[in-house]
Amino acid sequence: MNRIRVILADDHSLFRAGLRSILEAQPGFEIVGEAVDGHSTLACLAATPVDILLLDISMPGLNGIETLRRIGAQENSVKVITLSMHSDRYFIAEAFKAGAKGYLLKDSAIQELVKGIRTVMEGNVYLSSTIAGILVDDYVALANATRRSANDLTSREREVLQMIAEGRSTKEVASQLCLSTKTVETHRKRLMDKLEIHSVAELTRYAIRARIIPGEC
Repeated sequence: MNRIRVILADDHSLFRAGLRSILEAQPGFEIVGEAVDGHSTLACLAATPVDILLLDISMPGLNGIETLRRIGAQENSVKVITLSMHSDRYFIAEAFKAGAKGYLLKDSAIQELVKGIRTVMEGNVYLSSTIAGILVDDYVALANATRRSANDLTSREREVLQMIAEGRSTKEVASQLCLSTKTVETHRKRLMDKLEIHSVAELTRYAIRARIIPGEC
């Protein structure tokens, strides 16, 4: 069985030592390098063939997010799992935007760490259970808020919203609904005020989320 080559990047030596001890006790893992900050991580990647990088987000000099961006710019094939004390939505979003394939909290169980690495090695994304719960809660809250907002619209407003989102001009909407252009503009303004939206592009994305028109957000 091919061994999974891992680099550990964290500025706390005790934490790195703990990770090394945990992974070396598991079958199929090989620790091929350690780094203490972003710059030494990049140097280590350039010098050592590696499959998985376990990367701390909060490191001195060059933090984990910026390190991720630089790894992506170099088109490195390494798969990166970020490690963090933070379950903050901002850090999660920035990590994945920068190219992370997994996000684990530092207090995750050993079994979850091993499972996360193997899952990412198989080409999938992995989130620690706590993080997954946060994102599901966010999704449900957004869906409920979108549903409530859509229900607050009048039938005419939903009709106008659909036509705007379909790319119809003000004149086309007015003609099809037998309204004046001024009335259509008034409906559009009320829509934006109710939904706290400030552009036609945002209206279109909202219409997709609310399932008023088909499409991907």
